Amino acid sequence: MTEESRTLYEVIGGEPTVRDMVDRFYDLMELELEFQLLRSVHGPSLENARQRLFMFLSGWMGGPDLYQEAHGHPRLRMRHMPFAIGTQERDQWLRCMAWAMEDVGIDTELRVRLMNSFFQTADWMRNKPD
Repeated sequence: MTEESRTLYEVIGGEPTVRDMVDRFYDLMELELEFQLLRSVHGPSLENARQRLFMFLSGWMGGPDLYQEAHGHPRLRMRHMPFAIGTQERDQWLRCMAWAMEDVGIDTELRVRLMNSFFQTADWMRNKPD
């Protein structure tokens, strides 16, 4: 199977890598003061968000469509409307994810590709004026 015919999920390393990336993302959010604003949007526990992001990214990357099987269509913007998301929250989310991807060893070219996609989605999620 050529690299071009593999899904992003397969290229990234499948479930273990997606899980590690999501876990590192939320661990950083808890640990690093620079993500304090982003952390405050999530409420007291990150477990539900952690599981949902893992499920979503699995399907989004071409792996098992866990999120849709459990919750239906993601409707990302609608599901995020209860949370105030501005430029700072967007930028903290992106920085946190970039750091998580680097920490779990995702190669630079793939990180850039993912960050381009993540930026487009994160920017679209903004729902409050700056």
